[in-house]
Amino acid sequence: MSRIAIPTRENAPAKSQPLLDAVEKQLGIVPNLFRLVGTSPAALEGYLGLNSALGRTLDAKTRERIALAIAQANGCDYCLSAHTYLGLNLAKIDEAEIALNRGGHSGDAKADAAVTFARKVLDARGHVGGADIAEVRLAGYSEAQVIEIVANVALNVLTNYINNVAETDIDFPVVLASQAA
Repeated sequence: MSRIAIPTRENAPAKSQPLLDAVEKQLGIVPNLFRLVGTSPAALEGYLGLNSALGRTLDAKTRERIALAIAQANGCDYCLSAHTYLGLNLAKIDEAEIALNRGGHSGDAKADAAVTFARKVLDARGHVGGADIAEVRLAGYSEAQVIEIVANVALNVLTNYINNVAETDIDFPVVLASQAA
């Protein structure tokens, strides 16, 4: 059971209602994460704004690969479960690739550069070396995309931490970080 109460859809704060309506329109459901974050309308607005903006930059597969790597590293079972589901069903990433992503890699050379860099950003708390940036550029990522990779790391750290603090009830097929990919 979640350590922070997750409001029902109907009991969410009034200022969160239109934001949750938009989530429901896009996903067809309102997962627990959104209702939990919606206990703070400001936090939900900020999360959705950054998530929406970043959804228009790197492709869905790259974003999901980064999310899987960060969730695994942070031991976030909620996010690992959600992004495994989204990776398989929406981004059409196969199980072997998801296992690689959880380990901070990819079977695709360009995607591997992004996921590897994302993990370096996380592990080094942003203090990556010039060679790390050169490597991701060499793989074909622009400077704007390097910033977008970092922003995706930060967005995923936000949700990982919220879910780890709350121990959010998982409403996706459960995948545990403690179990090998």
